[in-house]
Amino acid sequence: MSFVVLPRFTVEEGQLEAFLAAARADAEASVAHEPGCLQFDVVVDRSARLAEVVFYEVYTDRAAFDAHLQTPHLEAFRAALHLCTEGPVGFYERVVP
Repeated sequence: MSFVVLPRFTVEEGQLEAFLAAARADAEASVAHEPGCLQFDVVVDRSARLAEVVFYEVYTDRAAFDAHLQTPHLEAFRAALHLCTEGPVGFYERVVP
């Protein structure tokens, strides 16, 4: 079974495109360079004044996610966290792919 991570962020409209660019770079690098990263989607709800951005990250296991936490592309994404407010992070076990 896979390990799923669902971090949430709220982002003001004027910061959204820059935040999404940083998120896209992290997602693409994670899938391209981390064998344990099976999927990394970035979704956005723009219906409110503050957009909600959710990442849907799927790793082979917790160890693969822990390895992700040490990557240079995640470090680069963290530099963009001033553009948002971080929300809760959910951790799940994926039982149906």
